[in-house]
Amino acid sequence: MAITALPPDTDADIARVTEALAMITPRWNVRILLALSGPPVRYNELAAKVSWLQNGQLHPKLKTLCDTGLVERTEHTPRHVTYGQTGRGAALLPILPVIVTWAEAHLEKPARPLPTIEQIEDTLTLLTRRHAAAILWVLKSRKEAGGRALARIVMPSSDGTNVYPPLRQLVTDGLVDTEGTGRPYRLSAAGEGLGPVLGALSAWSAGQPLNQAAHHPVWGQPPAKPEPGLWVSSQSRPAPAAVPPTRPGDSVPAWHNRDLFSHATPARPKTPVPAGGPRR
Repeated sequence: MAITALPPDTDADIARVTEALAMITPRWNVRILLALSGPPVRYNELAAKVSWLQNGQLHPKLKTLCDTGLVERTEHTPRHVTYGQTGRGAALLPILPVIVTWAEAHLEKPARPLPTIEQIEDTLTLLTRRHAAAILWVLKSRKEAGGRALARIVMPSSDGTNVYPPLRQLVTDGLVDTEGTGRPYRLSAAGEGLGPVLGALSAWSAGQPLNQAAHHPVWGQPPAKPEPGLWVSSQSRPAPAAVPPTRPGDSVPAWHNRDLFSHATPARPKTPVPAGGPRR
């Protein structure tokens, strides 16, 4: 069933990416996938790797990830059950460094350095906003569009005014720009920079090799070669080897769980974060 007034192949592409984001964005999902990036482990072994999850939280998360085909549950005997990534789950990992590259370049800088995993989660949250994928697709392909035109394309069966709340949110998030009420909307520099991320998600969700991201009809621009030091935003940041700067199509990176999960996730600061990029 069509969700936009775009051509069927484009509509299906947006729907797949939206579904993929809904699978991986919920809290802790990416962390669990990373914890399972090695050989299959038993439940108690996995629970020790994600020890910040409270009792009762891990099991439903695992069930959901199994249902989406990212994690596989193998029952060797009634008392011996292991969990591991499926091929589909493993194929997702090379996209994560692409997300971190975008986050390092475009997300606002917080008062304290954030772990790499939090940069991934913050970026995914921005992309999962309601109608965000469709709006970004239209603005990328059309360069700019007014609110009414966007409403007719993005939500053709809805009241035209319903497009403005998600548009305002994308402006607040720093992914879309406008010169004011009644003026056209266009992608910001950060929104334009999402090309490698959305292209990779499109390829992955369609079951294609990630090197096809560079050929995406909308987002297919080869990613710029990162400058030296791009992965280090502060002295306390983990070594770059924890998340190597790969490009779509590269082999699965060697994730080091000890670097990503060496301590419980600290509480976010309550003080306002200075401006400087898309909001977290």
